[in-house]
Amino acid sequence: MIQFFTDLPAYSFLQAALLAGFLASLPAGVVGSLIVVRRSSYIAGAISHCVLGGMGAARYFQVVYGLEWMTPLAGAVVASLVGATIIGLATIYMKERADSVMSIVWAVGMALGISFVMKTPGYGQDLMSYLFGNILMVSGTDLLLMAILDIIILVLTLLFYNRILAICFNEEAARVRGVPVGFYTMLMFMLIALTTVLLVQVVGIVLVIALLSIPAATIAPFTRKLSFMMIGATILCFILIFAGLVISYSPELPAGATIIELAGATYLVSLFFRKWKRK
Repeated sequence: MIQFFTDLPAYSFLQAALLAGFLASLPAGVVGSLIVVRRSSYIAGAISHCVLGGMGAARYFQVVYGLEWMTPLAGAVVASLVGATIIGLATIYMKERADSVMSIVWAVGMALGISFVMKTPGYGQDLMSYLFGNILMVSGTDLLLMAILDIIILVLTLLFYNRILAICFNEEAARVRGVPVGFYTMLMFMLIALTTVLLVQVVGIVLVIALLSIPAATIAPFTRKLSFMMIGATILCFILIFAGLVISYSPELPAGATIIELAGATYLVSLFFRKWKRK
């Protein structure tokens, strides 16, 4: 652990990793709280796995056709928004079964991603970095895009907070009061999509759903206000990312997996604490 703090001032990649963790924590706490309250974690899972298609396609065109601007993170943004749009249109407006649509988006996105990754010359070995993340390899361009996505997510959440809050807690009452539920549900899907992109860079596609839901689920029983839940989940998320980086650094453990293991342990501790408090 000491080695991490010794190397932090000297190595820019560690500083970039911490900044990426902070940028990812902000929307993770905010949007993760919405997911937990609305019980829509399966949507986040479908979108996160769909992202592999965009990342694989972007890297394929970058390598094969020399399109340097088409980074995997940019491909992830496009794929996540497309996936969220398909899920929203099919479930909200076409009244298709949500579980069926999400399963299709999940599976097809993963299949496309694997196909593109395997056809990219000399890049098949990096499939693991897509699946499980590599926060220590975040570039300056990635950080800039993450910061832009942060601003978009937080501004949209602040602007439409009351309406999003209404559809999360009581969709039917919101509809009766004249709130366009379909529009704001679609907007929330888009927020989930953009947040997923940020977290893929930190913990990878496979573990995104855990980092979105565990901090918010840990904080939820200790507050009755959604705003406090968002703040608490954001702080906890950054603490988990920071601690995961510190613990995994010296023994060269996978940072993403370590972060999620800490998150799971924290949730279990909160369960025992709540049980003890009730007694």
